Amino acid sequence: MDADASTITPEELDFIRQRALRRFDSIVPTAGREGTEIASDIFKGRTLAIYTSGGDSQGMNSAVRSITRMAIYCGCKVYLIYEGYEGMIEGGDFIKEATWNTVSDIIQQGGTIIGSARSSEFRTREGRLKAATNLINRGIGRLVCIGGDGSLTGANTFRLEWTDLVQELVKNQRVTAAAAKKIPYIQIVGLVGSIDNDFCGTDMTIGTDSALQRIISSIDAVVATAQSHQRAFVIEVMGRHCGYLALVAALASEADFCFIPEWPAPENWRDVLCDKLSQMRSEGQRLNIIIVAEGAIDRDGKAITAEDVKTAVKEKLKYDTRVTILGHVQRGGAPSAFDRLLGCRMGAEAVFALMEMTEESEPCVISIDGNVMVRVPLLKCVERTQMVQKAMADKDWTTAVMLRGRSFQRNLETYKLLTKMRTVEKDNLSEGHKFNVAVINVGAPAGGMNAAVRSYVRMALYHQCTVYGIEDSFEGLANGSFKQFKWSDVTNWAMNGGSFLGTQKSLPTEKTMPQLAAQLKKHNIQALLLVGGFEAYHSTIILAENREKYPEFCIPMCVIPCTISNNVPGTMVSLGSDTAINEICQMIDKIKQSATGTKRRVFIVETMGGYCGYLATLSALSSGADNAYIFEEPFTVQDLSDDVDVILSKMEVGAKRYLVVRNEWADKNLTTDFVQNLFDSEGKKNFTTRVNVLGHVQQGGSPTPFDRNMGTKLAARALEFLLIQLKENLTADNKVIAKSAHTATLLGLKGRKVVFTPVQDLKKETDFEHRLPSEQWWMALRPLLRVLARHRSTVESSAILESVEEESADSHMF
Repeated sequence: MDADASTITPEELDFIRQRALRRFDSIVPTAGREGTEIASDIFKGRTLAIYTSGGDSQGMNSAVRSITRMAIYCGCKVYLIYEGYEGMIEGGDFIKEATWNTVSDIIQQGGTIIGSARSSEFRTREGRLKAATNLINRGIGRLVCIGGDGSLTGANTFRLEWTDLVQELVKNQRVTAAAAKKIPYIQIVGLVGSIDNDFCGTDMTIGTDSALQRIISSIDAVVATAQSHQRAFVIEVMGRHCGYLALVAALASEADFCFIPEWPAPENWRDVLCDKLSQMRSEGQRLNIIIVAEGAIDRDGKAITAEDVKTAVKEKLKYDTRVTILGHVQRGGAPSAFDRLLGCRMGAEAVFALMEMTEESEPCVISIDGNVMVRVPLLKCVERTQMVQKAMADKDWTTAVMLRGRSFQRNLETYKLLTKMRTVEKDNLSEGHKFNVAVINVGAPAGGMNAAVRSYVRMALYHQCTVYGIEDSFEGLANGSFKQFKWSDVTNWAMNGGSFLGTQKSLPTEKTMPQLAAQLKKHNIQALLLVGGFEAYHSTIILAENREKYPEFCIPMCVIPCTISNNVPGTMVSLGSDTAINEICQMIDKIKQSATGTKRRVFIVETMGGYCGYLATLSALSSGADNAYIFEEPFTVQDLSDDVDVILSKMEVGAKRYLVVRNEWADKNLTTDFVQNLFDSEGKKNFTTRVNVLGHVQQGGSPTPFDRNMGTKLAARALEFLLIQLKENLTADNKVIAKSAHTATLLGLKGRKVVFTPVQDLKKETDFEHRLPSEQWWMALRPLLRVLARHRSTVESSAILESVEEESADSHMF
């Protein structure tokens, strides 16, 4: 559905587009120098305050906890302002000094413990005068605002007026000149808390991932009942001005149709919708899911409601059609692991940014780009967000989608392609060629495997390919277990965990390689996608290194890393790891809850991961654990004994629980049982110790929206890349001969970009004995874990200075 002609002039349209694409000239001065060390008490004597404003979102508490504890660790005095701007105006008990324990045991709670409110009084000068009075009387000149663009804009207005407000307060003797002199200016750092993900300048806002999990969990439940009764369900999700939730939910749930404000439906949308649903029923599909953003409109700007959609389907198709409006359930529940981690990382960076600011510094927003923390100018983010709203008001849908960013555009493009039923249009990638491509799962199962296979199959069919699924990994390949896929064969795959193709950990061997080559030749396979963990990566190296001996391996090959352990080089995040961390966090939350009312208990939780400590570290950070023992950071008996002293000291000041996460192969001698026995012995009955080995439950469960969406987009990107390589390596007699290192690659997230890296280049970055990358980015988070758990450590600020417009061309993880 392409937009109608814009109502603005060509000159205005060109101005908006150029402005949206070019680098901003201004950046935040002196902030975020990569590698800046932050030591204990470095900012002693300074004061800051934290408040949440506007709509609440899951993960706000994680940010409040992180800011509070990092600031206290750095020597700052920290105030919590309750009820947002209303509390800032009221003062008194609405502004309280925080201690370390004030923010204990809140990371797993939804909403915000300090309350949030929209304040009409703060929009008045008198309201801002009252707020300034309360801040001056407490010596507060630095603020961390957690909210949406309205809250952040209000904070900046407050900052700009500060000098005039203070002069008026002194003149009217509402504050003393001495008190005012101590706060000559205020500085603002923003964290965007919004489930809608409608703020330009960050890939994800705090709360979006949790809201998607609520939505997808609800849709999965609806699918079960809809399939039983051959029903059509219309699901309304939040998103009054932004269709992100609806769009990504549609991708993750395999919805048949999606209505969003940035991509308005045509005037005949009822006919288009019903024709598609009818066609899908004729293909054997038993149910239909239609997702409607609450702000959905048609091209004339007329609202499209869930009831409108239901009426259209019932009247024309006579389907049993029901409406489910999810409402505020999307804001509720415990935050996802992603949002907890996002709050932790953004909160720590907010403290660093705020303390480095001077009177001349511009306010900034702590954002995430790919997997990198960045500081972007607040005003530029707000300006671009408002440009989106203007474009939509002008019915310039093309510009609105473009201004949302490349990630939003990629989501929309992928959704359009994956929901097509027929591939009759001329394709510009296959260019008339009929390529044979295949997909195989290798290694242990992980969430998102099926989503990746589904996306690859449908994208291949769209691009005029014949696509095969190879069952049971390399054993199935050797035995000729090939399945030719049709469009409908992969329906409802994305929502399921495990591997429908079947997966094993076997590698190609000298004995099996002749059989593998023979089967590839028999089925004329011209390109191969491998979705799996370390075995998939290692297998691709083996195949690439045997190309001279077996010409059948001279085909483009690509690996999508898919393993809960996240131990594959060439990527910062592996498909499936997000699902595993969420499973672990949910279990740890229950374990922590079980200790309610008990006295002095220590829990040791063992996670999977082989030698890789990723799961242990990130689940510890996102669950508020006190420590994590991993292979990559060796520990001794003395370290364990020292931790007993830490446990006892914490319990002396009121702690009733201590939680340790241990990676399964952290140390062959210092096992989980050994740690328990040492704690019991050294604790001298001052506490009791319990062990929980989580086991293979970490590999199960329904994939998270993050993993479904990531698998979907990575597979689509891989298919496009393989097709390009097929054409580049096609001989005159229509044979594919791909021998260069760049035709055997791994697709992963590196910093801010999704990139293809030759697997043979990654060999030098790999510890094959322990099945680990030589360098792992998440190790830099371990000091943060220790600091937030009140251990002494040194944290580094690594946020990158950036303008809001500088996006990576291939950054499409969210």
